[in-house]
Amino acid sequence: MNLQHASVALKKTFGYDQFRPLQADIIQTVYDQRDVLVLMPTGGGKSICFQIPAITLEGTTIVVSPLIALMKDQVEGLTANGIPAAFLNSSLDASQSRNVEDALLAGYLKLLYVSPEKLVSQGFQPLLKRLKISMFAIDEAHCISSWGHDFRPEYTQLRFLKNQFPHIPVMALTATADRVTRKDIADQLGLQNPAVFIASFDRPNISLQVRPGQRRMEQMLAYLKERPGQSGIIYCLARKTCETLSEKLNAAGFQAAYYHADLPAAKRNKVQEDFINDRVPIVCATIAFGMGIDKSNVRFVIHYNLPRNVEGYYQELGRAGRDGLPADALLFFSYADVQTYREMFEQSEGSEEQKELKIAKLNRMFQVAEAPVCRRRTILNYFNEVYDQNCGNCDVCQHPPQHFDGTLAAQKALSAILRTGEKVGMTLLVDILRGSQRREILEGRFHEIKTYGAGKEYSYDEWLFLLSQMLHHGYIEIAYDDFSHLRVTDAGKSVLFEGKRVKLALPKPDVKKAPTERQPVLQSKSPTQSLREALFERLVALRRLTAQKQGVPPYLIFSDATLKEMVEKQPLSDTELLMVSGVGERKLQLYGDAFIGEIRKFVLEKKEEGVNIKGSTQLVTLDLYKKGQSVAEIAEARGISPNSVMAHLVTMYERGETIDIHQWVGPEEMDLIQGALSLFEAPYMLKPIFDHFEGRFNYDAIRWALAHYQKHQT
Repeated sequence: MNLQHASVALKKTFGYDQFRPLQADIIQTVYDQRDVLVLMPTGGGKSICFQIPAITLEGTTIVVSPLIALMKDQVEGLTANGIPAAFLNSSLDASQSRNVEDALLAGYLKLLYVSPEKLVSQGFQPLLKRLKISMFAIDEAHCISSWGHDFRPEYTQLRFLKNQFPHIPVMALTATADRVTRKDIADQLGLQNPAVFIASFDRPNISLQVRPGQRRMEQMLAYLKERPGQSGIIYCLARKTCETLSEKLNAAGFQAAYYHADLPAAKRNKVQEDFINDRVPIVCATIAFGMGIDKSNVRFVIHYNLPRNVEGYYQELGRAGRDGLPADALLFFSYADVQTYREMFEQSEGSEEQKELKIAKLNRMFQVAEAPVCRRRTILNYFNEVYDQNCGNCDVCQHPPQHFDGTLAAQKALSAILRTGEKVGMTLLVDILRGSQRREILEGRFHEIKTYGAGKEYSYDEWLFLLSQMLHHGYIEIAYDDFSHLRVTDAGKSVLFEGKRVKLALPKPDVKKAPTERQPVLQSKSPTQSLREALFERLVALRRLTAQKQGVPPYLIFSDATLKEMVEKQPLSDTELLMVSGVGERKLQLYGDAFIGEIRKFVLEKKEEGVNIKGSTQLVTLDLYKKGQSVAEIAEARGISPNSVMAHLVTMYERGETIDIHQWVGPEEMDLIQGALSLFEAPYMLKPIFDHFEGRFNYDAIRWALAHYQKHQT
């Protein structure tokens, strides 16, 4: 198997012309029968990495997924693209489960989604051993690591896969995992010399904004008024907050629902179905909501409270803008949120080590929220991705703080970390720099190092502020698996040993005042923009109606990005629609006529209103021709020459329209004309061919013979 098969499957099945970064390399690694660890951000295209091998390799791919909603969503998407897939979980009755197992044993299914509990159960093991398995895909693989932000103990049993099926490749996939978690995933699964692929975590289409939590309801209402009708998720810390917030939003004229774990399953399912089917645009939810949703047209994610860790924050905000179109993420934060989480962690079950880890990651999340550093730069450096520029698409970049040359301060801190053997945390480091006499310093003999007391010019809080920036810039990192000690990164060593300059924000910034919202500048829309928006709304309405008839979410018909490309290209034939990204052969077969018909109808309506759209004049001619008018009648009716009418029809024929051309050129004439084309150079001109045959064939016959030839060359 090679990548040519993968590329053909990508276009034919999913309608995409090329792979995203790393996808092709990951697929080739599976073809080479190697284990793989894949890190891609939410919306980065992880599913394609195992779905393409699944449909091109012999046998069935087993996908381990933690949530029923996640399985259902993925299987619906695959089925919509004509791929035989199914899931086995507790939502199926005995009869339905038997049908899936029969299809599986018959070799019909290319992908089977199962929960980890189902996979390791004794009842499933005999079935597993009877299958021809092409690969195992472990989705949400961070759940296997005790260092991960969403540890699931049942995932730890998955190690048996490499023991019982040592020669079948295993692909572990996750959207969020730091360096420690990545190593633990590979160890826990027993991956054999895995190829590790870390895609860029950057989601440049998402605008990032962080605000202090004062007057957050007032701020949020203003925020939502600027986004009428848009689909979004509002994450809340408490279940009661979800309900209260939903009530307030509905009272303010917004349509919102709430979702949390205490709701009955039927209620949760209804909220989720209403959201993914665009019946309810806004959902106020705890973090229990979202993992199983592949909804591509979420335009904003709001965190009403501070998230508990950076991994969860980035995974949740990544649910916006999965279609690649502009999206927004807004985070409110307050120290009260930190205190609430601390109490939750301290009262929860689990080891002291786990509690300390959760608190350390919570503190880091608070530092991210209050840091006066480019938001994207801060987050990407957290995931060990070097990003040494400002993004220009976050509130810090748009409202930059004052900076100073912080090289000397950074060098003092970095030197102190190394001189302590990288065995101190942030608070102890500050005390060393400020010359504290605390017991841990004296016992560790840190008062004897050269940089002890070298940073007395800054207060305790000022040092924490400066160190948090160094952390976000990627000069230092926290080793959570080593008591949260600080370590100097390669970038930090270049500051200490190679003279790299460091620019830091001045201490004591005013973080209490929320950034002033820039008032939108009202601009009149151009006629072209208005036309595009009108056509887009028509296509959205058609998508909604089609989805209702099919009983599937609208985004599984076509994404917003695909509809916008239809608006840009205005395809009027099957061939042209296939050129739109996201339109594969199955979707062309199911929906092509309806969407092409709607675009044609729109173009003709606008033409009647006197609005010229590219391609509309040819379409009007074709419409009259299909109503039975002759070339001469069309020319007279439209006030154009018969040659122009013929040119319009030829253009539409070349674009894939069905036109009986034999009234202008017979089969024998066509063979003779096309047989002579080797004597001429493209682009073919009518007069030289006419002269070659000494007027034996008229221009119309030559024109149609050329059109037939060129149509079948593409």
